[in-house]
Amino acid sequence: MDAILQIDKLTKRYPGFCLDGLSLTVPSGAIMGLIGENGAGKTTTIDLIIHAIEKDGGEIRVFGKDNIIHEKELKQSIGMVQDTCNLPRMFTISDIETVMGRIYTHWDREQFRALIQKFNLPKGQEIWTFSKGMKVKLNFAIALAHHSKLLLLDEATSGLDPVMRDEILDLLLDFVQDERNSVLFSSHITSDLEKIADYVAFLYEGKLLFCKPKDELVYHYGIVHCGAEQFANMDKEDIVAWRRQDYEYQVLVADRAGIARKYPGCIVDPAALDDIMLLYIRGERT
Repeated sequence: MDAILQIDKLTKRYPGFCLDGLSLTVPSGAIMGLIGENGAGKTTTIDLIIHAIEKDGGEIRVFGKDNIIHEKELKQSIGMVQDTCNLPRMFTISDIETVMGRIYTHWDREQFRALIQKFNLPKGQEIWTFSKGMKVKLNFAIALAHHSKLLLLDEATSGLDPVMRDEILDLLLDFVQDERNSVLFSSHITSDLEKIADYVAFLYEGKLLFCKPKDELVYHYGIVHCGAEQFANMDKEDIVAWRRQDYEYQVLVADRAGIARKYPGCIVDPAALDDIMLLYIRGERT
């Protein structure tokens, strides 16, 4: 499958932090979730893709083209949705419609109006009166109305109620249905990613720990609950990460069905993305 976004050895240095040689590929027609703690490098990665900040090394290609050399052209086909709104606070929906029509070559006025109606946004109010959730909905309407092919979402659903989040997730699934569009979705709400992501990339302290198909993580990873003696008898190659609790060991494994057969005396539960993150970050790795 063709790649819409290719990141190769991307590096950005700040005092006390370094995005360290990140390589990542987002296939066409895919939704990739980007997870990690605050400060792991998720927002930095997205800012580098849209050239909001300067990189220190590496390469970013969008639709096969360098993101800096072809920046103006590429931004016509990139939709950016954050949990904040950077438009002038005195703008109304009508003002935004006029301005965006001048910025984007493929601005779709009718789609924008349909989305504004779907999101129940007031046309006559100034943006500064909008709630956080309303501003996020507005960002989505703008991103989708200029026929983006790549959506970059930075905590974009964090200000939405569960019902609207579910509607947005459905919109994203529709967005990638024709397999020509893609989404890079940075979020702390891992349950959203469990619903719609095709791949999950995990950043930790500026480094990519893994990028795997979501189904592999959700349907195959597990957490073993066992005592000290059982843990001591486990093969080290079966262990992804582990931590000792007051009364048990919790062990992250990559093949919970196989582990359950191999160690029948242990309890093996499914691992959610939050569980996997927690054990990678707070646990120990062999």
